Amino acid sequence: PPSQAALSQHGLSLQMRGSRSKTLHDRALVNCQYSMATFSTGERKRRPHGDRKSNEMTQHLKQTFEAAILTQLYPRSQIDIYVQILQADGGNYCACVNAATLAVIDAGIPMRDYVCASSAGFIEDTPLADLNYVEEAAGGPQVALALLPKSDQIALLEMNSRLHEDHLESVIEAASKACKDVYAVLDQVVREHLQEVTTLLGE
Repeated sequence: PPSQAALSQHGLSLQMRGSRSKTLHDRALVNCQYSMATFSTGERKRRPHGDRKSNEMTQHLKQTFEAAILTQLYPRSQIDIYVQILQADGGNYCACVNAATLAVIDAGIPMRDYVCASSAGFIEDTPLADLNYVEEAAGGPQVALALLPKSDQIALLEMNSRLHEDHLESVIEAASKACKDVYAVLDQVVREHLQEVTTLLGE
């Protein structure tokens, strides 16, 4: 599958919540929250919403969807995106992006493009895309790429360790190709869903 991690159902909202001092008068505020279920990994330990890793992932998701959603169409509004990892088997951020993209589309919120994500690494002198937990745990250099596939614009690119520039292009190319493969799957699913809904409405 194009994404390794399993997620719970999404939560999306357009209403303004909390302090109104955060209100943006020319666009919507994108609010994201990332969390992991206690049973999502082999280690049974509590992971509070405010831990460093969750905060980092929350910020990455926020940056990604601020680049993709047409926030100027919803001034003085807030778009909430909640994701929870139920089973972590690698590619957590990427699975969140791909699932949240479908959730945003299903909610009818206009986007510049699909935003699709994939991880990639350089293991045993070979670039690999869509790393699973074992491949991530091997400790080699890894990148996470979120791409707007039609325009080839990068919404987010993160690297966890140093990688020689001779190998960087091949790793990013592997991640980019995987993102476009994910896009083909997501686009097909969206079109099939739209056709089903249109048929039901016609009846």
